[in-house]
Amino acid sequence: MIFGRYGNRSAQSPEPSLASSMPAGSAPAELGSISLAASCAATFDATEFARFHERALAALESLSATDPLLRVSEFNAQNATGEDGHARAAVERAISSASFETQVRLVAEFFGSGPLEALLSGDCTEIIVNGADSIWFERDGVLHRHDDVFHSPLAYRNFISRMSREAKINASLDCPFADGRWRDLRVHLIIPPASGDQAVITLRRHPKNPWTLSRLTNSNWATQAQLDELLKLVHEHKNFLVIGGTGSGKTSVLNACLNEISPSERAVIIEDTSELAKPNGVSTKLLSRRDPQGHLREVDQSELLKQALRMRPDRLVMGEIRSGEAKDLLMAFATGHQGCMGTLHAENARQALIRLEMLIQIGAPQWNVQAVRSLIFLSLQAVVVVGRTREGVRRLEGIYRIASLEEIGFLIERMA
Repeated sequence: MIFGRYGNRSAQSPEPSLASSMPAGSAPAELGSISLAASCAATFDATEFARFHERALAALESLSATDPLLRVSEFNAQNATGEDGHARAAVERAISSASFETQVRLVAEFFGSGPLEALLSGDCTEIIVNGADSIWFERDGVLHRHDDVFHSPLAYRNFISRMSREAKINASLDCPFADGRWRDLRVHLIIPPASGDQAVITLRRHPKNPWTLSRLTNSNWATQAQLDELLKLVHEHKNFLVIGGTGSGKTSVLNACLNEISPSERAVIIEDTSELAKPNGVSTKLLSRRDPQGHLREVDQSELLKQALRMRPDRLVMGEIRSGEAKDLLMAFATGHQGCMGTLHAENARQALIRLEMLIQIGAPQWNVQAVRSLIFLSLQAVVVVGRTREGVRRLEGIYRIASLEEIGFLIERMA
């Protein structure tokens, strides 16, 4: 079915695949003589662009009505036509008389990442696509609206299809969401009807030069006393959690702490999505597996934790504690594993301990509250609280130790 700017144009013809000229798993920097990278800096005339965009869409629709290769699935059409396929040739012919800048932008629209090209090559940390015409990006902790859009639903859907192939993710009617890695970004995709009338994409980039404690010192992220206390937690093999809200820098702080461990210490890192960097050659990483299609057995963080205990870990590191794996992790902490760390979503230290109680009870519903609290008290020594101001500035808000366990609950004490 063809969807262009005018909606459903044909109930019989399948939509053309603009991805047909893109080899799977790749993102060529150049198509023909037109460089996609150039689109990052190119400016184009909007009126001219609209005119040639219509010509390109018309050429593709005409091609889909005459070329049987474009009546098969997008994946098969891609393999059948190859890099010099009919779709690209048709678009290039249709836009050949346009200015160079307009051609660059149209090539990006149909065969690259469209309006995202400039953002992908820039320094933004998050890209949010709420639909073809609503694109946002985060820079220095603040969200801004992008001044470019996908100019047709067709181009947006084909970009999602190419991105999904490269990232090896699959969102379907049965399971309308997917997570993975695309290029140097963490990607989350959710599609209609779960996302309303348009697919929503969230892309997060972790810095190529991860935070280190020395860099944090220079950026006024924390006081020297706080950084000394954080280093002390790492070097004295204390078990601690880094907690904070979304976008507060929990993963970045955990990476910085991992960089401080000895080169001969083996850290076994457990994550749902690969975000943490291995601190040395002897360390390793385990990733959970989720198969919405039901073909493969799912492997959750609890199962990975059991395997990690057989891999001679000096330190156990969990990227994010989300569910019942909290019980298994703290059981491991309490049985002699020291210097372990992880992250947890919470606003403050007291809230983090309450949430940790709830997550442990998901994994052990038969335990009473006193047993859960005793496990936490025996296994966890400190909570590191990070946050972000309204201006987007990230800060270390405090380091707390669990001073005692009383009948009324935990007593916590600020260390720094």
